[in-house]
Amino acid sequence: MGNSKGEPYFGMTGTKLNVWVTVACTTAMTLFGYDQGVFGGIIVTPDFLETMGNPGPNLQGTIVSLYDIGCFFGAISTFIFGENLGRKKTFMIGVVIMSIGAILQTCSFTVAQMIVARLITVWQSETSKPAWRGKLVVFEMIMNIAGFSLSNWMTYGLSFRSGSVAWRFPIAFQLVFSFILLSTIPWLPESPRWLLAHGHHEGVRILVALEGSHATAKDEYIINQRDEILEAVRIEQETAPSWRDILKGRTGDTGMIQRLLLGAGINVTSYYLPLVLQNSVGLSNNLARLLAACNSVSYLFFSFAGLLLIEKAGRRKLMMWGAAGQCICYIFISGLLSQANGPTNGTKFGVGATAFFFLYYVFFGICWQGVPWLYPTEINSLSMRTKGAALGTASNWISNYIVVQITPLGIANLGWRFYLIWVVFNAIFVPLIWLVYPETANRHLEDIDRLYREDRSMIFVFRNKEAIQIERPQRFVDADQERIDMLVRTAREDSGDVQVHVED
Repeated sequence: MGNSKGEPYFGMTGTKLNVWVTVACTTAMTLFGYDQGVFGGIIVTPDFLETMGNPGPNLQGTIVSLYDIGCFFGAISTFIFGENLGRKKTFMIGVVIMSIGAILQTCSFTVAQMIVARLITVWQSETSKPAWRGKLVVFEMIMNIAGFSLSNWMTYGLSFRSGSVAWRFPIAFQLVFSFILLSTIPWLPESPRWLLAHGHHEGVRILVALEGSHATAKDEYIINQRDEILEAVRIEQETAPSWRDILKGRTGDTGMIQRLLLGAGINVTSYYLPLVLQNSVGLSNNLARLLAACNSVSYLFFSFAGLLLIEKAGRRKLMMWGAAGQCICYIFISGLLSQANGPTNGTKFGVGATAFFFLYYVFFGICWQGVPWLYPTEINSLSMRTKGAALGTASNWISNYIVVQITPLGIANLGWRFYLIWVVFNAIFVPLIWLVYPETANRHLEDIDRLYREDRSMIFVFRNKEAIQIERPQRFVDADQERIDMLVRTAREDSGDVQVHVED
């Protein structure tokens, strides 16, 4: 944690320290994306299938989908144990478990061993993912896509090698990320919020270190940060509903009804694109892998547009545009694949379907990549933030498990009709978002609380201008300014009283 002179964080403060914290977080997210994509290429590797006894569609789905079961239990265990252990210890435990899982997968020779290892590997997936807002959340997910792209190109490149190295090396490569994380996490600072919430005054020292060498514990900015954290913790502890209240629907005025599951349809293609292109479109193994790898680069490129639009366009418009575009893509995919087996023009229809798979990723990368992770943290009040994040994360992973489990079976049994399911889901999302999802861009968390406190029966938001406009409502801005002016006047009056006493 220190250098030879005993200075914490090797003497780094401010920007340098923040950069290294970012290195750890982005490495974790890159690993997260890498692990999401790596089995998409492995599941079509001949040596892997032969080693695993040529599993059928149902068993293939089980092997791949246990990633999401691991994420589900990881999210739950993090919520149960993570608060007591702290961010760093939980993070370290997760990395160690992930490393053990990667080693077991690399050495796997049976389906049972692979399933157990796959479950262990991702037990920790959500332990390292902080609830960042706006552009930071989208950037974090861009690094996730970068890892996803890396895994696609690695499995494609190694597909030209014969033997088990074609699938064992991509799995073992996860240990490179583990090495980076194990080299950085131990000496990085613990979360100041967690420390202050548990009565550790070291949290103030970390706030100072993160601000820079010029800062001190007596600075007004540091004191305000500390007070804001302690106030948020107090509100959460005093007003948070119990799990029994949540199960009975007694969540107060937090707007929990709007926290619906987002983005399940992406997992059909993100986990299985080589399999989809090979089995649904009829492409060769090599071409399916190459196109999946090229698509991952396109996906990464267009996700940067989301970084620019997340605040300017707002959450509602991005989600509605994305769902509408994705719905149209799946309509064309279904229609074109229904004709792809034709003896004369089947190849042309297959090419068309492939183009719309690419376009689907464009819409998802721009509009939906970061929002499903961001919106649940914004729609919940401070009192529901912890439990709301746990529920949102757990429901996301369990629904992903269902999608990934049924996809190989659905493609094998339903063919092109399987994609009609995602046409319906995306079509439903458009009016649903318009009707009940309030805008959260450019808002303070307290603004959303006030919105629901003023209209506790509000379910449909489309008629409420303040609930759907992208700009922060002016009356909230004015209220903040009045509060600041009052604090300034109070400070001046207190200063004047002190001066009078000194003169006396």
